Formats: sequence, structure tokens, C-alpha cells
Amino acid sequence: MKELVLFIAKELVNHPEEVSVTEVDKDGILTLELRVHEEDMGKVIGKQGKIAKAIRTVVKAASMKEDKKVHVEIV
Repeated sequence: MKELVLFIAKELVNHPEEVSVTEVDKDGILTLELRVHEEDMGKVIGKQGKIAKAIRTVVKAASMKEDKKVHVEIV
């Protein structure tokens, strides 16, 4: 999952070298914390959060295949 979020985020931003994803596993729920350069925050979130929602939807679909609960947080 981490690689999927990294790939998507790096394709969206102007500073791909500053994209990082941290995995936090708590009570069987995997949380992916996405961090990007300050200038790229709007590109990752999108208008009215549409890009962020799309990223979460793709990750949710991929996590269902692996039978895991995964949340994506943009920090």
C-alpha cells in the first residue's frame, strides 16, 4: 500500500523528492501518513478534497484485495 500511495503522490507534485509515507499499525488498522512539500499540499488535496478522496478510494479498493483496513491521512 505504501508504494501505491508514494507512486500516486509523486506523480501529482512538483517536489517528488519530498514525498514520504509513514506506516502506523494500530489495532489491526494500517494508517498511511502522507507528507508532501508545503507548496504541493493543494495538489494532493485538490479542489474540495477530490484528489485526496480519489487516493483514499484507490487505496481502499487495493486494501480490500488484501483483506486489510487501511486509512490514508495527509499530514
